[in-house]
Amino acid sequence: MARTENVRQHANFIWSVADLLRGDYKQADYGKVILPFTVLRRLDCVLEPTKEIIMDF
Repeated sequence: MARTENVRQHANFIWSVADLLRGDYKQADYGKVILPFTVLRRLDCVLEPTKEIIMDF
């Protein structure tokens, strides 16, 4: 059940960011903004162990 709560907290955070953007973006455009940043953050997390090697290269 703790995992479910963790997922719920993450979902709530994502929606809170969408709410912050509401003034600047139309509701139909949220996916155009939120999804790319979510993917970029995920890539950042996945590639983090090799970041120093790549930066040194």
